[in-house]
Amino acid sequence: MKNIAKENSKKVHITPLGDRVLIKPKTVEEVNNRKGVGHFGIIIPDSMTKEKSAYGTVLAVGVGRYIDGKLVPPNVKVGDEVVFSKYSYDEVTHGEEELYLLREDNILAIIK
Repeated sequence: MKNIAKENSKKVHITPLGDRVLIKPKTVEEVNNRKGVGHFGIIIPDSMTKEKSAYGTVLAVGVGRYIDGKLVPPNVKVGDEVVFSKYSYDEVTHGEEELYLLREDNILAIIK
């Protein structure tokens, strides 16, 4: 019999600080869902299949950032599909999963 309490105590929750956002990147297969046309209707060149994806799903969001002493909440929320700058993130490994941690300023768009 498994000790569920012991397994749950090993879970690590990642909470971004400030205006940082935790993103689960989409795989190339998820982006290229059909013959070179991306999931979002964006044409993806073949060269991208060798690069890391710049699309992902927001998993966690920090509280925001302070501007002139006032807290400005983030514009993104958990579950948003986003496009972000390719070279602006820090890689975080959680278990066997690779996640990206980046500042909200490096998110270019929310895809609806």
